[in-house]
Amino acid sequence: MTLRDWVTGAVITGLALVPLVVSLTDNAFFLDLATRFVILAIAAISLNLILGYGRMISFGHAAYIGIGAYAVGIPAYYEIYNGYLHILIATSVSAMFALVTGVVCLRTRGVNFIMITMAFGQMVFFAFVSIEEYGGDDGLVIETRSEFGSLINLENATVLYYVCFVSLLAVLYLVHRIVRSRFGMVIQGTRGNEPRMQSLGFDTFRYKLACYVIAGTICGYAGALLGNFTNIIRPEMLDWTRSGELSFLVVLGGAGCIFGPVLGAS
Repeated sequence: MTLRDWVTGAVITGLALVPLVVSLTDNAFFLDLATRFVILAIAAISLNLILGYGRMISFGHAAYIGIGAYAVGIPAYYEIYNGYLHILIATSVSAMFALVTGVVCLRTRGVNFIMITMAFGQMVFFAFVSIEEYGGDDGLVIETRSEFGSLINLENATVLYYVCFVSLLAVLYLVHRIVRSRFGMVIQGTRGNEPRMQSLGFDTFRYKLACYVIAGTICGYAGALLGNFTNIIRPEMLDWTRSGELSFLVVLGGAGCIFGPVLGAS
């Protein structure tokens, strides 16, 4: 085993044991801290998919966190607490937004791409600020978390943590399979030399768009988890500075490394 494997195993084992340690120390603060860390790690992994492997520097990625969070908050405002519906709305709306904006953004390069992704993100940010029905700038309070029947009770902090932890493992596995697949190889090849990949017959635009949509969908799911965790959703979740923080986590942990964002978030 390599050093990377040992570090990965140690971090995952440590995360799995967090609730046990918290129960022994009787300090719920550490469980809340670990839950937030796991959720941010999921969001950072999604950004790493386009930033680390596709070299698409997006400053509008936090918009998907906000979309996912409001996908929980708005139905809850109307007393709709079905968790499966919340996740469906969060992922589908995030995917649709990524598809529509990606078609425009991916026709640009470099600084232009950065600025236009930030513009779309800020557009969503100011849209939610202006909607007074859902709290405007003050935010929207979630009085009841998503319900999944008697099987999963998110009102229990330990259950919520393990839902987030299992989600992290699932996302890590999904991204690992994507990166190691033919699709992932094309994305990485496009990062290195897009004209050459095009000359080999690959429609790089479609590959990048698909990658962009997948990343947005995963981040939207992370937003749904964050909305349940915080119990209050504010437009600041969508601000471009949040995207900058996610980018910092990716770079700090190692862009282009599957487990890097998890280390960066820690």
